[in-house]
Amino acid sequence: MKEFKGRVLAAGNWKGEAVVSRQGVNTLATFQKSALKNAKEVIVSDQNNPDIFGKNITGKALCLPITIGSTTGGLVIQTICAMKINPAAFLFSEHIDSLAASGIVLAKIWENSDVIAIDQLGDEFLKSVQTGDTVEIKEDGSVIVG
Repeated sequence: MKEFKGRVLAAGNWKGEAVVSRQGVNTLATFQKSALKNAKEVIVSDQNNPDIFGKNITGKALCLPITIGSTTGGLVIQTICAMKINPAAFLFSEHIDSLAASGIVLAKIWENSDVIAIDQLGDEFLKSVQTGDTVEIKEDGSVIVG
């Protein structure tokens, strides 16, 4: 087991499965099809991200370096949280971008979402965690992999 410490953006305690993207996650491309279909879960629709394409990420820990893409990113995150099909946690190896941060904040305040967000977990975190690993998140920003 390895433990990492990051900066808490949206606190929570949680334990479950990781889904890992080694490249930036395009929020619109990732969530768009599931949101538009009013789906019960998110199956990643971004064909340009082979790490997560076709994977169900609802209720899982999405481990990623950053989010990328359109300025709709924050609204997309808020929307999937409102639909209750969001990942349980967004675990960023790098500093969270302002669009993802705004989506998390809006989801917490407007949607009363229990989504967790931690950033600055470091490159070693993203090298260590694998899709399917169990991760445990503590509200102090600790993330245990394994």
